[in-house]
Amino acid sequence: MEVDAAKAIGAGIATLGMGGAGIGLGTIFGSYLSGALRNPSAADGQFGRLIFGFAVTEALGIFSLLIALLLLFA
Repeated sequence: MEVDAAKAIGAGIATLGMGGAGIGLGTIFGSYLSGALRNPSAADGQFGRLIFGFAVTEALGIFSLLIALLLLFA
């Protein structure tokens, strides 16, 4: 197998983490919306945790993209 082909396959596999981050974001916001509709008075207290969970999940997706780009161009 050529080195370029192996890099492309590795980068493709590394981008699977971005799909996982997308699924995680959907789960986080879906759970928040479900909880906010059940108990609207507690929704404001959980908003900070929602943003923190969003930031961490998005950071993992960006890290996955970084690894894929490093595999392709390094």
